[in-house]
Amino acid sequence: MTPTDYDYLRKFLKERSGLDLSPDKQYLVESRLLPLARKASLPGIPDLVLKIRNGDGRLATDVVEAMTTNETFFYRDKIPFDHLRDTILPGLIQARAARKSLRIWSAASSTGQEPYSIAMCVKEMGAALAGWRIEIVATDLSQEVLEKSKAGVYSQFEVQRGLPIQQLMKYFTQVGELWQLNADIRAMVQFRQLNLLQDFSHLGTFDVIFCRNVLIYFDQDTKAVIFERMAKTMEADGTLLLGAAESVVGITDAFRPITERRGLYQLNPARSGRPMGGLMPQPLKLAAAK
Repeated sequence: MTPTDYDYLRKFLKERSGLDLSPDKQYLVESRLLPLARKASLPGIPDLVLKIRNGDGRLATDVVEAMTTNETFFYRDKIPFDHLRDTILPGLIQARAARKSLRIWSAASSTGQEPYSIAMCVKEMGAALAGWRIEIVATDLSQEVLEKSKAGVYSQFEVQRGLPIQQLMKYFTQVGELWQLNADIRAMVQFRQLNLLQDFSHLGTFDVIFCRNVLIYFDQDTKAVIFERMAKTMEADGTLLLGAAESVVGITDAFRPITERRGLYQLNPARSGRPMGGLMPQPLKLAAAK
């Protein structure tokens, strides 16, 4: 791959997906795209680039999908899901008692482990959410991973990463060497194709947004735009969860960190002009007010 080919791919991927590749990531592009070139019966990446330049739309989509499909696993990093179970959901049960409905968005959901982890957390709340309408919306740029997600079928390796054995036995059925999520858990999640670079106001408003381990691939300006738009889709007392290596600090003042709850953010009332509601149980509310 020539420097010119790499420059073209960097610009192409930035425009199509927001992926911001630094000059030293040529090895990553080669490792992801060489198998794709071979699958398309092309000698190498320069031939792949030439086809994209000449308007091969299918190949262009395949390149974006190959470069933006990121690793994920059940209950990744564990702590955000502990917060969801121990503080966020109990707080929402209090705050939404009158309307008995919740909306949760898993942005850039990849192969589905995150939204299904959220669904299992909700299911584990049991009687506390009986009679409630719970919407879990999962979006990703890649149609290929969305199809895998909808099927809810995972390998032994995938279910062994992060998933407690009790939940494997409770919520999955073994199919040969694979494991499929039970229909009731699969039915809790709506999968939709979405590019975070495009308008997503049509998704409506959410009580909780998981946007974890995706914004690290975007430049600062793109992150700022996405945060601003996410703020507009967030309920006044909603919660945003970011990945361990991500933060709003120094990028936007639309959100503010929740003290003593790393990775959790709320709308900044000074910016939003909307009063903060009673989402969090008392200990977390006090921490956030410090």
